[in-house]
Amino acid sequence: MRFIDASVFLYAYLKPKSTTPKAVSVLKEGAQKILTRVDRGEDTITTLVHVSEVANILEARIPLNKAQDVMTVILTKKNLAVVEPTKKDYLKSIQDAQRLGIGINDALAYDIMQRERIHEIYSFDSDFDKIADIRRVKM
Repeated sequence: MRFIDASVFLYAYLKPKSTTPKAVSVLKEGAQKILTRVDRGEDTITTLVHVSEVANILEARIPLNKAQDVMTVILTKKNLAVVEPTKKDYLKSIQDAQRLGIGINDALAYDIMQRERIHEIYSFDSDFDKIADIRRVKM
């Protein structure tokens, strides 16, 4: 099982307003490949916080009804478990973020991964490269 970071969903579902740079096209293609793997049965996990991140960004960038459609697609993926972190989990992630020099939500992903004994994450965020016992998979 692998964790899916918000960045995967954002690259997969957001469309650039102008011509897409080659580097972004490569990331979008990788994100689509990841979601295809999930659709074909690969078990994955994320948190409600990461799903909320996606919703907030989508709602700021695309029409509300389209954001709602995308969120429905994400939340109804049969092979995507969505963990609901507690206040205690989030407080721990703040401490780990400080210790690791990464963002709070990245630390939350790491903490949930540790708890679930997961060592790979689908992400385009290089902050995960700072964590020795995590392997970032970009496709």
